[in-house]
Amino acid sequence: MLRFQTAGESHGRALVAWISGLPAGIQVDISFINRELKRRQEGYGRGGRMKIESDQVEILSGVRRSKTTGAPIALLIANRDWENWKESLPVEEQENTAQKYKSLTSPRPGHADLAGCLKYNLHEARLVLERASARESAARVAAGAMAKLLLAQFGIEVLSHVIAVGDVYARNSAIWEQIQEICAKDDTLLRCVDGEAELRMKAAVDEILRTGDSLGGIFEVVAHNVPAGLGTHANWDERLDGLLAQAVMSLQAVKAVEIGTGIANAVALGSKVHDQIDYDKGAQQFTRPANHAGGLEGGISNGEDIVVRGYLKPISTLRRPLQSVDLETKEPVKAAYERSDVCVVPAAGVAAEAMVALVLARCFLEKFGCDSLEETRRNFEGYLAQIRAF
Repeated sequence: MLRFQTAGESHGRALVAWISGLPAGIQVDISFINRELKRRQEGYGRGGRMKIESDQVEILSGVRRSKTTGAPIALLIANRDWENWKESLPVEEQENTAQKYKSLTSPRPGHADLAGCLKYNLHEARLVLERASARESAARVAAGAMAKLLLAQFGIEVLSHVIAVGDVYARNSAIWEQIQEICAKDDTLLRCVDGEAELRMKAAVDEILRTGDSLGGIFEVVAHNVPAGLGTHANWDERLDGLLAQAVMSLQAVKAVEIGTGIANAVALGSKVHDQIDYDKGAQQFTRPANHAGGLEGGISNGEDIVVRGYLKPISTLRRPLQSVDLETKEPVKAAYERSDVCVVPAAGVAAEAMVALVLARCFLEKFGCDSLEETRRNFEGYLAQIRAF
C-alpha cells in the first residue's frame, strides 16, 4: 500500500517527506521534483519567505541510479531561513534561551494557534504554528512529484489552475489543453487560463495588500487520462471521491472541497446533472458528452477527467491584526503578525495536485500491483484489454 508522511517545521532545519510502496523501476527525474517545488513557490501575492527559500530536494534513500528500488523513499528540503532562527528554536535547552526565543502568546483567529495550544497543553503558540504552517506543503509536493512520476508511466497527468481569487472569477471553464499551457509558463501571475480575469485578480491582490488584509479563492485540480475502475463502491472508506475530498481538505486553509460541479448539482434538476452515456465503437470505450460528475460515479473513476475543486479561506495572518487574547494574562490583545503571504491560491493548487496524485497512485497500485513497474504495466495493459473487450 502506498503511504506517505511528512515531518519538519516552518523555520526548522528542514522538511522531510517519507513515501513507501512505490514499485521498483520508476525513472526519477530530480529536476522534475524541483520544478514542482518551484511551482508551489510561484504566484502573485506570495510573501517575503519566497525571497529567502529556493526549494531543492535531496533524495536520501529508495532511489539508486535514478530509479526507485521498491524501498521507502526519504526526501529532504532544507530551510534556508533556519540560519535566522536556529538560536531562537533550539532542539535542546540552552543558556539565555528566554532572551533569544521569539515567543508568541497572542493566537491568530483562523489559525491553529489556540486550538493546538489547548490540545497539547502548550502556552507558547509558536510550538503549534511551526508545524501547522503551510510551509509543510512543500514536503507534500515533493512526495506528490514521486506519485506523478509513477502516474506518468501510464499516461496520467495531474495539473491545476485558479478559478477565483476573492470575488473575481474566471469567465469560462478550462479545457485540458488550456490548463497544460498555463502550467507550462514561468511568467504566469495567478495560473488562471482567463487572461482578462487574471489581471482583475492581480488588481484585487494589490488592493488587499494596500489595506493589510488577505484573500482566498478557488482552485481546480484536473487528473487527465485516468482509467475507469479506480476506487470502489463496496466500502465507505475506500470510495475514491471520499479519499480525494479528505486529501484536499487536509491542506492548510482549505475549507470546502467539490467534485465536478457538485455544488451547482445540488440545486439543479437530475435531467441536467447526470452525464449521459455513449459508446465509441472505433475506440471501444464508453464516453460522456459532459462531465458534471467530475470523473467519479459511485466512488469509482469512470474514465472521464477527475475534477476536484478546493475552496481556500483567506490567510489567517493579517497585517492589520484582529482581536485576540494573550495566552498568559488572558487580557485582550491584537493577534500576532508573522511574515506572511497575501494570496496563496495558485500555490494551494499545486499542493492539491500532489495530494490528488498521491491518492490516485495509491488506488492505481492497489488495483494493478506494486512490486515492480514491469508487473504493474502488465496488469494495467491486461485490464485495458478487458475493458476494450467488455
